[in-house]
Amino acid sequence: MASVKSSGVEPPKPGWRTTEFWLSFAAVAVGTVIASGALPAESVWERIAGLAVAGLSALGYTGARLALKKPGA
Repeated sequence: MASVKSSGVEPPKPGWRTTEFWLSFAAVAVGTVIASGALPAESVWERIAGLAVAGLSALGYTGARLALKKPGA
């Protein structure tokens, strides 16, 4: 079995050590704070937008990590 170093391919970094993770985490945190009502919102639509931002950020990050770890990619 060939070692990782001899093949020239580095294994992917753990997810929490990537910039992508921290940017996604920040977007989820801000969206969650807005959706929770911790910050005053003018309308319910602002809370819905916060919830959507949090959910879509989490889905985007998960999809990107799955594509990175897919065999043959």
